[in-house]
Amino acid sequence: MAVGVASVWLPVQDMDRAVDFYSRVLGLSVKSTSPDWSEIDANGLMIGLNGREETSGRAEGGAVISFQPEGEIDGEVKRLTEAGVQFTGPISDHPWGRIVPFKDSEGNDLQFYAPPA
Repeated sequence: MAVGVASVWLPVQDMDRAVDFYSRVLGLSVKSTSPDWSEIDANGLMIGLNGREETSGRAEGGAVISFQPEGEIDGEVKRLTEAGVQFTGPISDHPWGRIVPFKDSEGNDLQFYAPPA
């Protein structure tokens, strides 16, 4: 039986660029860094940046990390757009909440999620 998520691993091509994206652009804490493996703290969830695996950068399915925005999604979209982040779709509203998809510096799929008001 699984009791929770221990970590999420993402392949990266450029470790310095990826660490910069997750720390400076998204504002998450860096726990450790090396050329092959870095750890980012996302509010208690460890994101492992793995420089040893191939990256695909495709949007054909696969893992997606959903982040909670600090404020409203609209404000985060504006802030990240100004930081050069590539959004892959508009903000969409659903009965279960709001989401907006974007890519990290390495082409991995991410999104912001906010529960319904």
